Amino acid sequence: MRARGPSIEDVALEAGVSVATVSRALRGLPNVAEATRARVEEVAARLDYRADPSAARLATGRTQLVEIATPTVDGWYFSRFLAGAIDQLMSSGYETIARPVESPEEREEFLADPTQLKKRVDGVILVDLNIPEDVATQLHGAGVNTVTAGFSTQRFPSVLIDDVRVGHLATSHLIELGHRRIGLISGEPNHPLAFSVPGLRLAGYSAAMGEHGLMIDPLLEQSGRFTAQGGRIAMERLLALPDPPTAVFAMSDEMAFGAWRAINDAGLRWPDDVAVVGVDDHELAEMVDLTTVRLSPRALGAAAAQRLLDLIDGESVATTGLAARLDVVELVPRASTIGSG
Repeated sequence: MRARGPSIEDVALEAGVSVATVSRALRGLPNVAEATRARVEEVAARLDYRADPSAARLATGRTQLVEIATPTVDGWYFSRFLAGAIDQLMSSGYETIARPVESPEEREEFLADPTQLKKRVDGVILVDLNIPEDVATQLHGAGVNTVTAGFSTQRFPSVLIDDVRVGHLATSHLIELGHRRIGLISGEPNHPLAFSVPGLRLAGYSAAMGEHGLMIDPLLEQSGRFTAQGGRIAMERLLALPDPPTAVFAMSDEMAFGAWRAINDAGLRWPDDVAVVGVDDHELAEMVDLTTVRLSPRALGAAAAQRLLDLIDGESVATTGLAARLDVVELVPRASTIGSG
């Protein structure tokens, strides 16, 4: 029979600290004094301790599982968010379940039994799902460690991007270049999951137009449904107007790519005929010289995961703060608005 190696309890006993402190110290988590961390690391190295995930689960009573619910798992933005969150969670010894929640019915099914959810995972991250306050209250009452991203509640910590600023930056850039008739390729109106992002970016667009005394023509807003094909159709409709826009703000790069295709198909060029700004800084944005408002969904995912880890490790919302707004919004001018010369 193979001899049993040193356990986390052995390290805790030798270092004179609790099992939880050993776990936090070796995972590089905050709220461990540097002298304590150094002592734990020295003892672990001397005893040749290797963390056993199953033993850690038994010692802490945790599943070491986190579930992340998003409207889709294969869109550009959500896949990057997941990548950032998963990297952060893996570095702390957690496995991740990515769950697509594409309708209010699926959202209700996922959150129907908070007590069972708490038994199944150590915490959840809800991305752009806009849960009602009564649902948030039920999750909170059941003790489900929860972090939201893209929207906020009064119950849980959240991570947010300033989407009003996104719309304002993009529109102001076009106005500063002399454009006055500015089209808008927006998200899906009346989406059943009631995404807040399109409305916030619309508010930024409207504010920038108002600050410069520009009227908003309802005909200049077309839904692109956050897809390249949707952006193409929306741009075709804008170009077919008797008085088409000279510039367009597309609420995502993928919709802007579709707009670029429609502009080319019409025998036009950007920015000479129509200037275009997108959002995200997709990997292909630089390839087609698309001006964009750069976001960092990976950073947002990592921040959401870290807030959840803090909750799991006993941090209170009073300590971490309720809402964290990431300063990751940056305009990246390229040829689609300023030309190549």
